[in-house]
Amino acid sequence: MNSFILRNARLQGELVDVLVDAGRIAATGHSLAAPEGLPEENAGGLTLLPSLVDCHAHLREPGQEYKEDIASGLAAAAHGGFGSVMCMGNTKPVNDTAAVTRLMLEAAARSWPDGPRLYPVGAATINLEGTQLAPMAELAEAGCIAFSNDGKAVDQAEIFRRCVEYAADLDRLIIDHCEDSSLAKGWIMNEGGVSGRLGLKGQPDVGEAVQVARDILLADYLNLPIHLAHISCRRSVELIAWAKSRNVPVTAETCPHYLLLTEEALKDYSSNAKMSPPLRSADDVAALRAAVRDGTIDCLATDHAPHADHEKETALNESPNGITGLDTALALTWSLVREGAISQEDLVRLWLANPAKIFKLPVNTFAPGDPADFILFDPDQAWVVSPQNLRSKSANSPWLGGELRGRVRAHWLNGARIV
Repeated sequence: MNSFILRNARLQGELVDVLVDAGRIAATGHSLAAPEGLPEENAGGLTLLPSLVDCHAHLREPGQEYKEDIASGLAAAAHGGFGSVMCMGNTKPVNDTAAVTRLMLEAAARSWPDGPRLYPVGAATINLEGTQLAPMAELAEAGCIAFSNDGKAVDQAEIFRRCVEYAADLDRLIIDHCEDSSLAKGWIMNEGGVSGRLGLKGQPDVGEAVQVARDILLADYLNLPIHLAHISCRRSVELIAWAKSRNVPVTAETCPHYLLLTEEALKDYSSNAKMSPPLRSADDVAALRAAVRDGTIDCLATDHAPHADHEKETALNESPNGITGLDTALALTWSLVREGAISQEDLVRLWLANPAKIFKLPVNTFAPGDPADFILFDPDQAWVVSPQNLRSKSANSPWLGGELRGRVRAHWLNGARIV
């Protein structure tokens, strides 16, 4: 059962061997002895990383399979280095019934029986309308790992409070899309100098921060955990830092694009840089980079949001929000390691250790008994972001046509090779 030895892999700068027995790590070290006849794989000095966790992705199935389906989304995950993917519930129909949850899990088992593992996130409210709680107990029993209204804010504080309490009773978290929908309704991008020059309606950063503040105060009052999705601005970071200084039970994520791009990416009206929340200022990028280093931001997520070409190739005000991310996230994050903005240890903490801890997912630290979930990564392999080089069905990436460095060369889950 999934037993072999991987030789000459570079783990934290040192060449090591990894002995895998029945899908588990048996030993990690130098020049390991192996039972006679045990299959061997030679890593050739490639970088060894544990499989990553994406705690925020949109896989579009059911209902929008022309953008993405679970098979293609998990293909992007597998080749992008992700062994666990949490998929949001804004499907058509919305994942607010056990039948939809089971459909998702069955599609994953059918298309990728050895993983990546799919963890559905159920809707927090019925049809994401923010007025009536979804049947969370039914959804949890069917396999939902958390609940969220992602894509839409839960504006009513009383409803949101009940969501948090109900989820906690089920030992689940609420993941909140932090946006005050009344602030700059109909926005296209960040409110700032670029929106002024382009003559486009912008969303002020307080549109996010007001909701972050509400959630922090509720988490403090209820003493119940809340996870804050795709944080994009300094104001939110400062509020989260304040909350953590008071031991308020909040956790937060951001995405690689908020660490690498600013609102300037939209200066040529590029719809592939249009997302929610919007790209912010250089000052916000600096604050977020500091926050992922010092732990104010707990983890990274892709917010993988595929859209078809015909949807994105429209006027900016008509184009839907969102970019793809599963194919490119590791290479983009490694660019931050390469420039010294974060360390390799930070990368593993942000993409695996913390999200796995927050959502109670499998984690590989390369200790004996850990699941044999790992990738071989070539940090120097250059590749062009193109539809042909992406496993996702959609190519709505702000890096489309550009060159990235870093590519997954092999991927094992529970000792089974999936790439």
